[in-house]
This record gives sequence, C-alpha cells and structure tokens, in this order.
Amino acid sequence: MTNHSKYYYQYDRNMSATSDINPKMKMTKEELGLEKKAHETLTGGLYPVGARSMDLKSKKRKEKPVFTGVLKYFPDAILEIAKCSYIGQKQHNPNLPLHWDRSKSGDELDALTRHLLGAGTLDTDGIKHSAKVAWRALANLQKELENDEKANL
Repeated sequence: MTNHSKYYYQYDRNMSATSDINPKMKMTKEELGLEKKAHETLTGGLYPVGARSMDLKSKKRKEKPVFTGVLKYFPDAILEIAKCSYIGQKQHNPNLPLHWDRSKSGDELDALTRHLLGAGTLDTDGIKHSAKVAWRALANLQKELENDEKANL
C-alpha cells in the first residue's frame, strides 16, 4: 500500500480542495446529507426539475442538446408554452410562485385531446389550444419518465 501525505485525500491534482470529501471525516457530501442523490428532484419536488436527466459523463450530456436540439428549433413555441404555464398558474394558484401543481389535474392525455380538438383557435383565457396541447404532452412525458425511473430504482 502506498503511503500518501495528509494532503492526498484533501486536495485534487490541481491542488484545490476536493469538493465531494469532507477532509476531517472522509465522508462524501451525500453521506453527510449535504447533497441530493441524482434521482431526487433538485428543489424537493415543488419544482419538478429532475437531476437524473443530466448525465455526469460528457459524451452522454452531448447526446441531449437541449439548446441546439430543442430551443433553437422551436423558440416561439417554447415561449408560447411558457406563457401557457404562467397563465395557468395565475388561474389555479395566483398567490404562489410559478410551479406545477400536480394535484390540480392529472388527466394529461384527455386534456391534451380536448385541446387538440380546438387546435388553431384560442381558448377562453386567450391561450392557443395548441400551446396547451404541447404543455400537456410535456407533462405526460415528464410523468412517464419519472415512472420509468421509479421502476428502475
């Protein structure tokens, strides 16, 4: 076994403090309860931002080009979906910060289909039915991915 100096575990090869190890206890931040596990939501579930979708390996991250593969393709549509989220928040939870209140509606595919029947027109709140179709499709996909993740734990 190689003998290392007392700084071996405390510093990385660039001589900066190692971020995931507490040098006094030699425990990871996750073991100390200071860091969320990859499959937990970043904000405790209020805002559904799944860390599991962001791979740690560079090659895998590059296979999910969010900006060039989605935002640059559909900038106007994404803005319209964001507007839909905002108006929906004001309708269902006007006194709370913008978030997805999953208790309000869980019938994504039925709601998507109802809005699909109105595609090309505005709903009574002034939002395009097509934007609501897209929002419901994203909501459904998010739930499917979360359910798949739970099944694989």
